[in-house]
Amino acid sequence: MSTLEHIQAKIQHWAQAACTVRAWQAAGERVVFTNGCFDLLHYGHIHYLAQAKDLGQRLVVGTNAADSVRRLKGPSRPINDERTRLYNLAALQMVDLVAAFEQDTPLELIRLLRPDVLVKGGDWPMSAIIGAEEVLAYGGQVLSLPYVPGYSTTAIEAKIKASS
Repeated sequence: MSTLEHIQAKIQHWAQAACTVRAWQAAGERVVFTNGCFDLLHYGHIHYLAQAKDLGQRLVVGTNAADSVRRLKGPSRPINDERTRLYNLAALQMVDLVAAFEQDTPLELIRLLRPDVLVKGGDWPMSAIIGAEEVLAYGGQVLSLPYVPGYSTTAIEAKIKASS
């Protein structure tokens, strides 16, 4: 399999992703799930995703589809199109699977995938983590990982706008 084919294989639609996750779990692998827009990948994202991967054998990343990003972040976003964001995430060594979701939250995707661990960055208090109640109800774990201050796509966008 070529490198590009390997990256493409990590990008899956929901039904395929659910089958993949079930197979991993049946093999005894711990599946970690996180989500976000991941519009412009930066050090904070890489640090966070690496920490998330260390919590299990497989890391699944849900990413907001373009319309969802626009609704959440405003008309100037996403900066990168959906394909670019999916491929950027899938190209990362620590990411095992990427799935886009059209909704404003990943709740439906979390319910379908039933990850063993749900994580968000430390800028999300535990009480605000979407899907936490569902994951805890079936015995999964929910964690808020340390936030790396000074890194955000919004700050990068502001810096670009200020320099033009």
